[in-house]
Amino acid sequence: MGKSEVYSWRVSQELKMALESEARRAKGSVADVLELAARAWLEKHRKRESSAAAEEARIRARASRCLGSIESGDPSRSENVSRTIRQRLSARRAG
Repeated sequence: MGKSEVYSWRVSQELKMALESEARRAKGSVADVLELAARAWLEKHRKRESSAAAEEARIRARASRCLGSIESGDPSRSENVSRTIRQRLSARRAG
């Protein structure tokens, strides 16, 4: 894929020299080294994100087994949910 976009940022002199040295060693350009580094970082970051998403899904699945639902047929149920939950918890403790 051809490159058509330009991105510019400031780096320390030490980092610039290291990038230039690596580019010479790899017989490429600093842009090539930066592209490889950026792609590697993105791949690592995406793997971490997908791993975190999978962990969140596992947690939600386990938590959902512990959660119940309130069936009342009452259209104003969301307005009364706190009171209803307190009543049901009180009934469980008493029983």
